[in-house]
Amino acid sequence: MTEAMEYDVVVLGAGPVGENVADRARAAGLSVAVVESELVGGECSYWACMPSKALLRPAIARAEARRVPGLSQAVRGPLDASAVLAHRDDIAAHWKDDGQVAWLDGIGARVYRGQGRLAGTKKVTVTGPEGDERTLTARHAVAVCTGSRALLPDLPGLADAKPWTSREATSSQNVPGRLVVVGGGVVGVEMATAWHALGSEVTLLVRGSRPLPRMEPFAGDLVVAALREAGATVRTGASVAAVERDGGTGPVTVVLADGERIEADEVLFATGRAPRTDDLGMESVGLEPGSWLTVDDSCRVEGSTWLYGVGDVNRRALLTHQGKYQARIAGAAIAARAQGVPVLESDRWGAHAATADHAAVTQVVFTDPEVASVGLTLAEAEAAGHRVRAVDYDMGAVSGASLYAEGYTGHARMIVDLDREILRGVTFVGSAAGEMLHSATIAVVGEVPIDRLWHAVPAYPTISEVWLRLLETYRG
Repeated sequence: MTEAMEYDVVVLGAGPVGENVADRARAAGLSVAVVESELVGGECSYWACMPSKALLRPAIARAEARRVPGLSQAVRGPLDASAVLAHRDDIAAHWKDDGQVAWLDGIGARVYRGQGRLAGTKKVTVTGPEGDERTLTARHAVAVCTGSRALLPDLPGLADAKPWTSREATSSQNVPGRLVVVGGGVVGVEMATAWHALGSEVTLLVRGSRPLPRMEPFAGDLVVAALREAGATVRTGASVAAVERDGGTGPVTVVLADGERIEADEVLFATGRAPRTDDLGMESVGLEPGSWLTVDDSCRVEGSTWLYGVGDVNRRALLTHQGKYQARIAGAAIAARAQGVPVLESDRWGAHAATADHAAVTQVVFTDPEVASVGLTLAEAEAAGHRVRAVDYDMGAVSGASLYAEGYTGHARMIVDLDREILRGVTFVGSAAGEMLHSATIAVVGEVPIDRLWHAVPAYPTISEVWLRLLETYRG
């Protein structure tokens, strides 16, 4: 028997993105149903942002402490891996979502457990854990917020080798003696950093010439140098041809394209993401199952008046905070359209346009050193046709950096639009770089003129004085 219900908005996916869509819709007085097939709280809470940073924080804190005179000798020993993993478990709420469910209940959203699938215009079927089925009808909008999953390459022997993906890398209860990490993106370098600090013998295999290829080149170079200095092995220009593991247990062998064989206890593939749209009934609304959703700046799916794709599924910026930003924009747009209020689609920085996805994406890579960036790189700005200049400065030369850590290593770059005298992007690499990023984000989003930034006086002696040095370098 199929039970039918009607709501103003139906949200597929109860991760941070779905939660924020629900929150904004409820704040506008709309009724909301949220459908979740796994844990309420999503990938970020249990297998990505939160547990990964719980693993990384001790590694980074110890590395920084070892560079502070008078403290360095006190932190020469190994990390307490059991304590780190136990803290990680606490941060991930032991993979229980009671608190997240209570939050959704508290805002007045109705949570449905089960697999949600589109079933035509404004309709969603929910197949519950016991096989029971309900049909939910949305008066105004359905928002697909199901995120992405790890994408494994088609390599001989890989499926039978039971490789780690990002989920296993952030939830493992044991420290592997030897770990091969395949992939030079954010997951690859962060997990190489974390598990090496916890005691694994780590080999990082990067296909290109450096990791973090979408960031400024110096970012990947500095991360590689630090990993190697810490004792990890980093191989660039390394392509994996096959993986071998008899019976899916015991040691695993990674075979490179040149025939070299590397044996390890576990292998992590961090080689890309795919949208979780393969089992959502996309065909019922004329879309291809397993495809990314193409959306406008209000996150409404192109060609639709009621379907939204928010977060990773639209491939605009696969980052939790950007997805939550999109959710705030989409929630506001859904509410405006439901209430007959004009949607400010033409207002570039208005309430209904996710402009930051194009102009001011923020990202922090929690390695040692940290990498923090906002907006466009030099290459991206030039490719977009802007007349720009890159202004660079050695962060270690700032007085505050010398006090923060002995031998502080870092680099800062700002991309100046020469026609408008504003910043198009900023990148910091160095200890505590992530905590400096928001000042750069405000400068980029606010399109603050260079002449006005000259009056933003950084406190002395802090690392943020690098702002003054960058401006001085630009002015000559």
